[in-house]
Amino acid sequence: MTIEEEVLKKSSIVYDKLIPYGFIKDNDIYQYKTNILDNSFRVEITINHKGIINGKVIDNDFDEEYSNFRVKGVKGDFASQVLEAYQNILYDIKNNCTKDEYFNSPQTNRISQLIYNQYQDVPEFLWEDDDETAVFRNPRNGKWYGIVMSINQSKLDNKTDKEVEILNIKLDDKVKDLLNKDGYYRAYHMNKEKWLSIILDDTLDDEEIMQYIKVSHQFTETIDEWIIPANPKYYDMIHCFDDRDIITWKQTSKMHVGDIVYLYITKPIGAILYKCQVLEVDIPFDYQDNNLKISKIMKLQLLQRYNQDQYTYEVLNQYGIKSIRGPRRINKALRKAMND
Repeated sequence: MTIEEEVLKKSSIVYDKLIPYGFIKDNDIYQYKTNILDNSFRVEITINHKGIINGKVIDNDFDEEYSNFRVKGVKGDFASQVLEAYQNILYDIKNNCTKDEYFNSPQTNRISQLIYNQYQDVPEFLWEDDDETAVFRNPRNGKWYGIVMSINQSKLDNKTDKEVEILNIKLDDKVKDLLNKDGYYRAYHMNKEKWLSIILDDTLDDEEIMQYIKVSHQFTETIDEWIIPANPKYYDMIHCFDDRDIITWKQTSKMHVGDIVYLYITKPIGAILYKCQVLEVDIPFDYQDNNLKISKIMKLQLLQRYNQDQYTYEVLNQYGIKSIRGPRRINKALRKAMND
């Protein structure tokens, strides 16, 4: 890890703060210069549009770069003084021009934000003694679809000695083909036939990585199937889909987009008439009368109609459904019967 990466780890640049701090923008590059150690040296810092920061120290007497302070385990008063002064500049930029982040790499933080935008999931650091490893998982079932780790790159390519952040994702049958492309590696600490590792160092574009995160996320997606009672005294259930295939419906349980809903019409019909899919959930709605109170609704799309004698209450009883007083998940036996 470079000096710049070490100082600015787990932070990201707030670009609106760079110019007020003293940076000058040249195309997509922000540049900052200042003198240190009684003007003997000049610090030059550049930050690109991806948040990658680079810096160098110039000896003003010779107008040449001075790099001795970068030697690992540097010793000697002079080099140590340059290192300290340079680090102080970086820390001041961090304090004034950055915000705290979950991860070290700019790309890792961008991917984390894109995951939140797409799925509203945040990274979870599950181990008390490890603040470098985090998982992304589907809150519906706890299944992981992404794991961020900080490792030495040599563990992936057997040659590059530097610390990097990687993302493990599950791709199953896509793994073999992707391993022939730059930027993809055999999975570290995961099933190597189903998972692979990506180094988050901008070798691959954010958009490409998000495409494969979507594939990995799909392996965690499950569909619940529900029976919801509908009272024909309050709803025209016979004709509700006559001129449309999408309706809104009261939502009382934690349903998700993609779930299947079977509308069970209570007496005098006493049978499931419709199979629907949830298109949208948690839509605010304010309604109340003597018989009904609604605070949120969902959108249902009609998938299939049933005859009134096909899935009657008596038939449902045979599959273990003894009462339908409110929304309830159907059991495996009924699910199998209705999907065969």
